[in-house]
Amino acid sequence: MIDFTLVAPEVFLACSGLFLLLFSVFRGRRSFISTTALAVVVLLGTAFLVVLSPAENSTTYGMFATGAFQRLAKMIVLGASGFGLIVASGAFPRAEDQKPEIPVLVLLATLGMMLMISASDLIGLYVGIELQNLPLYVLVSMRLEETRSSEAGLKYFMLGAVSSAIMLFGLSFVYGFAGTTSFAGIAQVIGDHGASLPLGLGLGLIFVVAGLAFKISAVPFHMWTPDVYEGAPTPVTALLASASKVAAMALVTLVLARPFVAMASLWQPALIVLSIASMALGAFAGLRQTNLKRLMGYSAIVNVGTILIGVIVVGGDALSQAAVAGVQGVLVYLAVYATATLAILGSLSLLGHKEQGIETIPDLAGLSQTQPAVAAAMSVALFSLAGIPPLAGFFGKYSVLLAAVQGGFIWLAIIGVLTSVIAAAYYLRIVKIMYFDSPKGLPVDVTSGTLPKVFVMLLSLSLVVFILYPAPFLEQAQIAAESLLFK
Repeated sequence: MIDFTLVAPEVFLACSGLFLLLFSVFRGRRSFISTTALAVVVLLGTAFLVVLSPAENSTTYGMFATGAFQRLAKMIVLGASGFGLIVASGAFPRAEDQKPEIPVLVLLATLGMMLMISASDLIGLYVGIELQNLPLYVLVSMRLEETRSSEAGLKYFMLGAVSSAIMLFGLSFVYGFAGTTSFAGIAQVIGDHGASLPLGLGLGLIFVVAGLAFKISAVPFHMWTPDVYEGAPTPVTALLASASKVAAMALVTLVLARPFVAMASLWQPALIVLSIASMALGAFAGLRQTNLKRLMGYSAIVNVGTILIGVIVVGGDALSQAAVAGVQGVLVYLAVYATATLAILGSLSLLGHKEQGIETIPDLAGLSQTQPAVAAAMSVALFSLAGIPPLAGFFGKYSVLLAAVQGGFIWLAIIGVLTSVIAAAYYLRIVKIMYFDSPKGLPVDVTSGTLPKVFVMLLSLSLVVFILYPAPFLEQAQIAAESLLFK
């Protein structure tokens, strides 16, 4: 029996996205604000349906799964997309940039992210990834008059197509040797073979991991990230760095903890290399950056390397408490990272010289004197990404590194701490420039309305409030981790 209620959030989001597409066409070019407002309402409705979805693990249509893990990951994605849309509503002061198709594309990309998180089949996995990618390609290159935006969109499209081809090649190997596309079926085939796994199945897993590594910006598949982050419009960069990253990391955790968990001896060493390389390159390369959006690209790389530690722990013993702590740490870290990144890039999208936005770190000199509220919001988010207690970012790093210690990866936790300390240098440098350097050039103004500014403040405030009442989210993250591992 097919339970349609299990896919109600996705169906509602898909139908609403198509309706808003027609709405924007009939309303014309002036419908940007109204379409954005309706898109936010749609995301709220989708979140309500996700909350009502069952926490028990269930599968429908043979390729989409629901459960506590999927529900929590979807809520983080929907929250990031919603806040991103609200900030974007005031981040395009020029009339030619206020395109009503922007919120529609965001909804379709969010639908792809939700399908990625719900995947329980190789076909559903690939459909979700491509549905996420195609709208993002357009959003990145939406400013056709800017060479940098067009270049970023082309680079993202070309490398994204290559990574998708690599992943599809790997998926074909997995299907060819497993004889099924179902996650449960693949896990059963791997379990039946024991130690005598076909070579082709291992080769397919290698290609799949390589394709997923591109999606999460893990070294050495990171080359697109700084350039695309810099060239894309700031609100689009915020979406890439928050919601898209959450969905991709949730998919990596899901794929490795479900169908391929019995092949941990193969993917765990590969993930260790990816994690260490990402943490090291992201920490050191970020020290030389002067463009804040490009810096956030390297920040994403170093944070992805740290988050991968939680997935690595699952490979030790998927039924251990350390594995539960690892997945719980991944979810906590993703939520905190998405919030802090949205606050930073949201603050940046609010600022500009008249109608010209700013992006370079030196342009933020003396921001505490001209825009003290925005400077405070950015500082809180930067301190959180640096992992400075008692902000929420500290708990994200602590959760993942503690799981590594519990799982016997003490040396990996030490590397994580050292690279976090190095990366903290470029976060703190921005705070120093905002508060201790004198303003240079034209005064920095807030170019958008009051509502986006208020929501940016709320994002930063949540990073502070988390320390006062962390128990509910930590409890939900633990339930989600147990749901994924003890299926």
